Amino acid sequence: MKLFVGIDVSSKDLKVCMMNGEGDTLQSFTVDNNLEGASHLRDQIVAVADKLPSKEIHIGLEATSVYSWHLAMFLHEDEALQKRKAKVFTINPKLITKFKEAYVDLDKNDHIDAWLIADRLRFGRLPMTMVMQEQYIALQRLTRMRFHLVHNLTREKQYFLTNLFYKCSAFTSEVDSSVFGHAITELLLEKYSLDEIVAMDVADLADYLKDHGKNRFPDPERVAKCIQKAARASYRLSKVVEDSIDLILGTSIQSIRSIQAQIKELDQAIERILSGIPNTLQTIPGIGPVYAAGILSEIGDITRFDDQAALAKYAGLVWRKHQSGAFDAEDTKRIKSGNRFLRYYLVEAANSVKNRDPEFGDYYRKKYKEVPKHQHKRALVLTARKLVRLVDVLLRNDQIYTPRRKVNAAKD
Repeated sequence: MKLFVGIDVSSKDLKVCMMNGEGDTLQSFTVDNNLEGASHLRDQIVAVADKLPSKEIHIGLEATSVYSWHLAMFLHEDEALQKRKAKVFTINPKLITKFKEAYVDLDKNDHIDAWLIADRLRFGRLPMTMVMQEQYIALQRLTRMRFHLVHNLTREKQYFLTNLFYKCSAFTSEVDSSVFGHAITELLLEKYSLDEIVAMDVADLADYLKDHGKNRFPDPERVAKCIQKAARASYRLSKVVEDSIDLILGTSIQSIRSIQAQIKELDQAIERILSGIPNTLQTIPGIGPVYAAGILSEIGDITRFDDQAALAKYAGLVWRKHQSGAFDAEDTKRIKSGNRFLRYYLVEAANSVKNRDPEFGDYYRKKYKEVPKHQHKRALVLTARKLVRLVDVLLRNDQIYTPRRKVNAAKD
């Protein structure tokens, strides 16, 4: 007999429902979401399990951001629960929401979500236990923070470009060098007016770019001429507006540099932790420490997944089937669920791998040519799905990637 424990987690308390295999509610109560409350919950689970007696305990709680993490780890690591073969599941809230729709006349009360979670556990067919080892959790915190910073950096750069159009409306169309290079951002920080840039001697502007760009411009004089051409072609601002835009651009540049420095610091920390986790993902051309860490930290122990298809579903890299009779739709949508962090790192890794591995490069180009629109996005996601098969094989077999030798990955 199994004991099913559903827990509705909030920042303040835990609403608990214990259920047997027949769907009968054995206990229903509320405790505080803290160490004392979790300890009391553990004691109640053990007491009820010993009375049944139960051969196994399934404990489920929704993945509610940080609020469920401490409890999940506490229950997963507790010795008394481990002796009673307890498994802890952190469940996607969407799964519970869909499950709730099957109940038409369900009364509303404070413990209904806990009851639903327990009942969902009773039905079984859950993907996997979701609690990972501490080394993966430590790495996961870093890679998810990096994900957050990368998206912040993208937003800040977009905001910068918007304000740059006020300052120099023709810049992006006339200058083919990156506006975020050190030399050009330094030039913008000097707060030169457009007329002052136009009036500069081309040689002096080229020397400025050469010095601040650390000789990275292959032709600094050509870039200088492009900048002056953009300055001449741009609209002029009044002094008061130009001063405001200069301040905004300067502040935005400092924000961009600060985020970039933070990402660099995180990358170093990620590499240090990853060095203590044996893996073969970095043998794949194009996958360095950051991408390997992002993938590993979300997967954890590969044996949590039955096969590469289960891993792909967890990442949200599967497409819904639409079939009726003899009709089988070719144009289907990717599922919206899945681990967005794992999907992000797989897609980013695939983008890098396709540029360095001929097999993945050929596959990407083949998929790119198959459709008339959204070619890159579609081809890249499909390449990431192909990468899932390789990742699964390498981790499951502790195998080093050898491009000339085909690995025996399972076919879809």
